Amino acid sequence: MMLPVVISGNKLSLESFVIRPDRPGKFPLVVITHGQPGIFGDEFFSEILNRSPVGYSKMAVAFAQRGYAVVSIMRRGYGRSGGGFSEYLRQACDYLPAVRVSGEDIIAAVASLRNEPWVDAEHVVLLGHSVGGLSVMAVAAQNTPGVVGTVNFDGGWHSFSAPGQPCSPDNLVDTVAALGRAARVPVLWLYAENDQSYGPDLARRMFAAYSAGGAPAQLHVLPPFGSNGHDTVALAPADTWFPFVEPFLEKLSLPTKTVIEAPFFAELPIPPGAIAPCQKAFADYLSNPDDAKAFAVSTRGGCGTGFGRLGVEAREPALMKCKINTRGGDCRVYAVGQKLAGD
Repeated sequence: MMLPVVISGNKLSLESFVIRPDRPGKFPLVVITHGQPGIFGDEFFSEILNRSPVGYSKMAVAFAQRGYAVVSIMRRGYGRSGGGFSEYLRQACDYLPAVRVSGEDIIAAVASLRNEPWVDAEHVVLLGHSVGGLSVMAVAAQNTPGVVGTVNFDGGWHSFSAPGQPCSPDNLVDTVAALGRAARVPVLWLYAENDQSYGPDLARRMFAAYSAGGAPAQLHVLPPFGSNGHDTVALAPADTWFPFVEPFLEKLSLPTKTVIEAPFFAELPIPPGAIAPCQKAFADYLSNPDDAKAFAVSTRGGCGTGFGRLGVEAREPALMKCKINTRGGDCRVYAVGQKLAGD
């Protein structure tokens, strides 16, 4: 959906993805917001324009199964959201003003969504990943109406001069300290042990600074995931991180038990001749609840996975990933969504 919002007096729309129980009633609301790509220059802006809110569908399904309405939003300038990119750093490592700007988008989204007939307007939880993690903490510092809790997944802000690293860890610590002095909404911090951008040592420093101001918060370091735990929340099965979220929700008197079984996903055959890494990649593809996906294979057993807003949009990214992974190999689309490409 294109969510109508008002930000700084301007009317615009934020591209959003909604998943909720298919039944009447009002549901506690979870609002998810994203990070930034760790690339620079023109490539950065090309990447954010191609972003889609369906990227967190694994997380969204996990909450919807437990009776939540879930809305993943793209902030200004990302995907098809209006308003233009607004999260510039005014000076190198000057994170706080940009964090507050990104928080404005979330506050506006919450204000709009609270009017939806399927939303329990007094029980809103925010979840942010990476830059989105800092953004939702900026909202917690505003004590926004309806927001009862916030989850920060691997929150941080990279530098435009040092790919993959915060240009000043001290500035990140100072940024969250400033947010913590104003926040009274509970925040759960989750960082993977092998996060390659904001590892556990930095996470603990940031957390200590944030909670020192009196902000109600708790920190959990999650087990390692893959080669870079920074993407745990987007790529890992929900049962790797939801057990850490469950006690937090219980304290907020919010639902934690599964009330809707996961939808059935097709058991498609492994692509003939797929090499071992692609066999695993296809298993991951099948476990992803997103329908807007495609899987491409090469004649030599290579592969690539693509995502989009719709299955048809995912075909080209899948072919491109396959060609990149196979260095220009002869690739074709093998599956789209839950079906083989020829079905």
